Amino acid sequence: MLRKHSSFLYPALLLGLPLALASPHGSDTSGHSPMGGMGMDMNMAHSSSNSSTIDPAPLSYFRLGEKSAWIYGHIVVMTICWTVVLPLSVMFSIAKSRFTLPSQAIFFILNALGLFLGTVYNARTPDLYENNAHHKMGWIITWLALVWVIMGIVNTYAKYVSERRQSGQQISHANLARYARIHQSPEIQDVRWSNDSGQGTERNSASLFGSPGAESEDRNFDEALLEYNDVDLGEISDEAEKHSFLRNTRVDRFLSQNINRIAFGKTLVVNRILYTVIERMIILMGWAALATGVITFSGIFRGSAVFNGLAHWIKGGIFFWYGLYTLGRWMGAFADFGWAWNIKPRGDLMPAWKTRVPSADFVESFLIFLYGISNVWLEHLAAWGSTWAPEDYEHVSITILFFGGGLLGMLIESTRIRDLLSSKILLAHEEQTAHAMNTEQDPNWTAPNHYKVSLNPLPGLVILLLGLMMSSHTQESMISSMVHKQWGTLLVGASLARGVTYILCYLKPQHSYLPARPPSELICAFCLMAGGLIFMASSRDVVMAMESNGLDAMFGFTVGMGLVALVMAWGVLCMAVKGWAERKEKKAVFSKNTVLGAAA
Repeated sequence: MLRKHSSFLYPALLLGLPLALASPHGSDTSGHSPMGGMGMDMNMAHSSSNSSTIDPAPLSYFRLGEKSAWIYGHIVVMTICWTVVLPLSVMFSIAKSRFTLPSQAIFFILNALGLFLGTVYNARTPDLYENNAHHKMGWIITWLALVWVIMGIVNTYAKYVSERRQSGQQISHANLARYARIHQSPEIQDVRWSNDSGQGTERNSASLFGSPGAESEDRNFDEALLEYNDVDLGEISDEAEKHSFLRNTRVDRFLSQNINRIAFGKTLVVNRILYTVIERMIILMGWAALATGVITFSGIFRGSAVFNGLAHWIKGGIFFWYGLYTLGRWMGAFADFGWAWNIKPRGDLMPAWKTRVPSADFVESFLIFLYGISNVWLEHLAAWGSTWAPEDYEHVSITILFFGGGLLGMLIESTRIRDLLSSKILLAHEEQTAHAMNTEQDPNWTAPNHYKVSLNPLPGLVILLLGLMMSSHTQESMISSMVHKQWGTLLVGASLARGVTYILCYLKPQHSYLPARPPSELICAFCLMAGGLIFMASSRDVVMAMESNGLDAMFGFTVGMGLVALVMAWGVLCMAVKGWAERKEKKAVFSKNTVLGAAA
């Protein structure tokens, strides 16, 4: 049973969550402070000598063996729902695709099925993990997901009603414009019979009793309007039908007629803002729910072990999501911010607020700084009043490294600071310009091309040093030391790959708004994600499960590498689906505007 328990933990590593940036990080030994920093587990053999005999693990849901079909069904359905359907639904939602509501409906149905299976299982089995976070968190996230789906329906129908109203106004204007053109047509105004002088004085004159031109005018207008309604309005109606998920059902008609009573003005604006916030956070929420589900099902991190478990899974999750963020930069997800190793687009090409977004390196430096300044005060909190051990000083030193390195990185990214650093040469240039007779610009005073792209090595340097520290010290067991060395080496590899990226961008600066996609960033993303997963696997309970089942450190390493490759491929595919959906919607809007423009 324990062998199954151990092998199950590694697929579950995908489902851990960075629950907090400044969460405590305990060591692998009971004698160390549970609030230890990033340099955990440096107490080595000192604590191993004081470790007590490990009690048999309490009964867990995994080892219960009763009603297992219900819980495994719950796991399979929820995994598909939150790791396959939800990311696609979020991508469709961001792209404002017509497939948003269908995908959200599938997600909601699968989630309801998973909840049903889990509820039945809980009712038929004893509570083996009291006060676990998974039950509470699962219900909270489920309700938030339901709110997200409902707000999506409101946004969709509000947009549909607004577009239909605008289309009706455009059609009315087109009819009036066409009628005016027919009235002003010289061919219609000058039409009369050959025996009609146009004065209306002749007997039987057409001008006297009614012009055939008037009949022709009315007939021409009726035919033109009929042709317009038969062709153009039909195309618009068909296009609207394609976007309608419920397709003229009673629910569709009810929502279309009453949506303005629910969402209007500021209410609709608030609804859209909240929808966007949940849309960006719901995948992280799913990660949290699935991670706590793994912990509850396997029965790990009980009692005081929760500090060590949370420390490893939180910080390992941070590196995992850092790797996903790096992969997103390579794919071009943040090109409008200038974060995709490209030139930031001009202000006339994007909203003004995006021009004020700081560089990606500034954001990374700020997060490193935030971690350091928050954790430096927590290193000795659990052992408050006791004597400081050498390990405490080591942990504080690491947090100071993060604090100082992050601060230096932010200073480097400040254009004001860089301008002040060049004060002497700039003042000399101003003095020369003031006394120069020639007003031509000297090309030697032009800013270097690499100034256009941020090249800040501090975030990579901090991660490099952290990796070296984690891969160079010994734990209380050989397997634990090897696992720590694995993820430390992976972080070193990520830093070296980022260094290669900086060298490439320095030697050949970018001149395009398009994502540069340096190949070294793929390696950086892979190493960060893999390092994060192995970091999570280095927690005390997981290492104990490996040791008790005769598994070596290479087992976790190989499984983790395979999972990372799979997740990266799935991430690229999801972004490709988003791009496809955006292009499809753009073509639909262009086609609709073309029809209305031709009618006008």
